[in-house]
Amino acid sequence: LDGRSVADVERSLQAAIQESRLGLQARQTAAADAALTLGNARTALGHARSAALATGDALARAAAALDDWCANFGALDRATLVRLLAHDHAWIGAERAALEALERATVSASTVLDERRARRAQHQHTRPHTLPENPDTLPGALAQAAELCRSLNDAVLEQRVQLKQDDERRAATSAIQRQLTAQQEEERRWARLDELIGSADGKRFRNYAQQYTLDALLGYANHHLRQLARRYRLERIATASGPSLGLMVRDQDMGGEVRSVHSLSGGETFLVSLALALGLASLSSNRVKVESLFIDEGFGSLDSDTLRVAMDALDALQSLGRKVGVISHVQEMTERISTRILVQPAGGGTSTIRVA
Repeated sequence: LDGRSVADVERSLQAAIQESRLGLQARQTAAADAALTLGNARTALGHARSAALATGDALARAAAALDDWCANFGALDRATLVRLLAHDHAWIGAERAALEALERATVSASTVLDERRARRAQHQHTRPHTLPENPDTLPGALAQAAELCRSLNDAVLEQRVQLKQDDERRAATSAIQRQLTAQQEEERRWARLDELIGSADGKRFRNYAQQYTLDALLGYANHHLRQLARRYRLERIATASGPSLGLMVRDQDMGGEVRSVHSLSGGETFLVSLALALGLASLSSNRVKVESLFIDEGFGSLDSDTLRVAMDALDALQSLGRKVGVISHVQEMTERISTRILVQPAGGGTSTIRVA
């Protein structure tokens, strides 16, 4: 034991045995893996051989089918087919274009052939079926043929003259048609104007013009109404058939609510009427200079604030150089009017006039 103790020798032997066992297990595991891999490889090889056999059979069947197709197609073998399949898309396109050209030429030739056949059939139908047996009759037949040719030429000339006359009539008709189209367009334009403003009694045009005049009057009246009664604005009533000549008021203090003019109070009606009168005076001033304005009554229905607004408006008109005359019995107005004409009854149906 080379001087070693038994325990050391036993431990070394046990370690060697353990290492040998581990190596044996590793070799056994590797052998099992190698056997499994070999089995799988043999299975895969079998599958590959089966697939190769199936592929070979399919290839043989495809080759047989290709040979049958080539045989049924005509004078075409496999080598020729391979050579044709080797051409690119440009060659195929050129061949297809050439084929289409040939087809078009064939159709054209067929059309020409049909026309020639029809003319041949017509010629055979119209030509003499038999020639005269006696040669002496040939000059007469030739004379008849010449006469027939002359009559046909005359007929052709007559048809050409008729065609020329027809072309001239077509040209004249085209000019008349253009004039007719222009006249119809003019008629449609006047018809649209007639639909808008024309009528037999002139009512539609009058209403049409009055609408524009009323719009201008409302523009002036609303300008004065902003000083007299800012709350209201005059507008025309819109109906299903279009704007009318009726008036309505828009209450701007009530969110633009539309009201009838008959819903206004007496004082509001007076202010609106005053605004319309002032607007009418402004409208007339475009053509006629209106220097005087007379207002008869209506002030008695106004409260003190409204009366003050109305008088301010009248003072503004007076400051513009217009003469404003007010006919009223309201005592509060005397404080604002500098020049007054007083009418006092004198009895017996007479009255006296005094300027204060």
